[in-house]
Amino acid sequence: MVRAGARSQPVTEVSTKPGAVRYKCSLSKSCPAEHFAFKMTSGAASVVGPRMCLEDKILMSGVKNNVGRGLNIALVNGKTGEGIKTANFDMWAGDVAPLIKFLNEIEDGTIVMMASFDDTSTKLNVEARKLVADLGSSDIDNVGFRDNWIFVGGKGIKTKSPFEQHIKNNANTNKFEGWPEVLEMEGCIPQRAD
Repeated sequence: MVRAGARSQPVTEVSTKPGAVRYKCSLSKSCPAEHFAFKMTSGAASVVGPRMCLEDKILMSGVKNNVGRGLNIALVNGKTGEGIKTANFDMWAGDVAPLIKFLNEIEDGTIVMMASFDDTSTKLNVEARKLVADLGSSDIDNVGFRDNWIFVGGKGIKTKSPFEQHIKNNANTNKFEGWPEVLEMEGCIPQRAD
């Protein structure tokens, strides 16, 4: 089941014809003042990695060669929209300890963008899932083997994020053999005021 956030919308392509209006990250509409435009996709099976764009800057992608199997994370300054750090954690063959350390070190006010690629959940334990839930995720406890999942939250968030999508790996409905379809999400993240 796909759960789209309240402000998540289907991705549509904007015309690239001369004179056509183009919005940041190729969003279908512009974001209001004091908001950051973002667009992201999950990985496609075990072949194409996820892609994350914020304010017309590609933070993570296969072309940038900074994505990998497992959980892909981009940290962004919530006031300026500048990228802080990107990381990938292999949750199939890797260890969950580096992920837990990484999540614990995120500073308040940081925007956190996460996308699955191949398998995100095998090594996720209760502690890691709680740390992601504390960033505003509603679905992290339901993410299972080879599910596709994308999420934008923040350190210090007081509510659940409206920017999350999750689709279960299901042999009867998978678009790719052994994997569900790619998830795409776009939206406008409020800029941190203080």
